[in-house]
Amino acid sequence: MNMTIRTINEIFGAEISGLDLTQPAGDATRAELNALFAKHAVLVFRDQPLTPPQFMQAAEIFGSLMDQQIKQFVLPDYPLVGCNSTKDLPRKNGKLQVRGENYHTDHSNDIAPPKATSLMAVQIPSYGGDTQFVDVRRAYDDLSDAQKTTLKNLRSKHVHESSRSPRSFSKLSPEDMAKIPHTEQPLVIKHPISGRPALYLNTGRMEGIEGMSADDGFALIDELYQHATQPQYEYRHQWRVGDMVIWDNRSVMHQANADYDPEEYRYLYRIMLHGDKLQPFL
Repeated sequence: MNMTIRTINEIFGAEISGLDLTQPAGDATRAELNALFAKHAVLVFRDQPLTPPQFMQAAEIFGSLMDQQIKQFVLPDYPLVGCNSTKDLPRKNGKLQVRGENYHTDHSNDIAPPKATSLMAVQIPSYGGDTQFVDVRRAYDDLSDAQKTTLKNLRSKHVHESSRSPRSFSKLSPEDMAKIPHTEQPLVIKHPISGRPALYLNTGRMEGIEGMSADDGFALIDELYQHATQPQYEYRHQWRVGDMVIWDNRSVMHQANADYDPEEYRYLYRIMLHGDKLQPFL
């Protein structure tokens, strides 16, 4: 098959067609897709109605599969495949809540966070439920030299749920909470392949900034978050059944939207890929 690449916008993202992901990929295809992934950060594959084993095979093109951190949201027969659905969280004041609201990068509290996350759309509501992405590489590039100097060497502690988290997390038992890691991460990281710097933010998990007062640290986090989530850095993916989307957690943040009819059902498979310990951009 002939692979076709269509760039989504001038900043990041590419839609790939001409591939059948139900079939194993050859070495040349794997190498080309990984090069495209490092460059574009978000890859979209339309019309790929994959079974869980096929989804695992497709995701493995980009790396080794990682355990899902929260075991209540996994497929019983395929524990490396998570699921994301309308029913994951209880409604709040009658309104739908979804996991992944507010821009973030996945499991940033891991010592070696997942390098990539992929979703496979199984059932999609008639409207809404999009996933938005913002390019934190370009957001860093657009900072002033003085801002870049300020951020150099700064680190933040990432925990399961920040004391000032703007979003709800799944409530865990004390036993499960004890298994959840926490670690310190650089505010600016270096991509291991492209070498590009990127802001590393997750307001739901960041517990201030080392060496700063709590108020000052959270104020800086909010300033960077507001900068990085401006519309000029965004791609908004409108899901169709059969979409497989994979994104680089070291290059983009993403968020889910609870803007659809809660009586309709939204259900996606989810896979994460092993990453390495993050390196600061110095």
